[in-house]
Amino acid sequence: MVEPDLLIPVGKIIGTHGVKGLLKVHSFSGNVESIQAAGKVSLRSIDGKLREYAVKSIAAHSDKFLVALDKFDNIDQVLELVGSELCLLRSQLPEPEEDEYYWCDLIGLAVETSEGESLGKIAEIFETGSSDIYVVRGGKREYLIPAIGDVIKSVDLKGGKVVITPLDGLLDL
Repeated sequence: MVEPDLLIPVGKIIGTHGVKGLLKVHSFSGNVESIQAAGKVSLRSIDGKLREYAVKSIAAHSDKFLVALDKFDNIDQVLELVGSELCLLRSQLPEPEEDEYYWCDLIGLAVETSEGESLGKIAEIFETGSSDIYVVRGGKREYLIPAIGDVIKSVDLKGGKVVITPLDGLLDL
């Protein structure tokens, strides 16, 4: 069972926008609604310090988000926040739909083929235009596994593993 008060990174501040203290955020989920509904976020700085802020506003901008935090109204005040992770408590996030998972729940899961061959563990995940890609390390080599229904056969969070049926040639790439 996942701890409800676990702090989950949902984005990273990658820069500022304009001179009025707006922050440009790369979202790990693309879900602006979770941040809006939460009302407050925690920022984890590069050195690991946590600070909580109220969210004044958030809006989609290109493929990023622009976030205004309470008590900041100029660029000089927010420059030190660049590089911080934007985090929410697990309890602030909606329950994922069936067959959907938060990345933080997948990182560290063992990956094996439907024939029982161990490939390693999910070390990181990144987005592409069409699907997420699981980077699997710790086995013979690194594998890039597309998170698509034709490949992912089962995800067992409690059991700590993902079973895949690789497409022809997938494990040779």
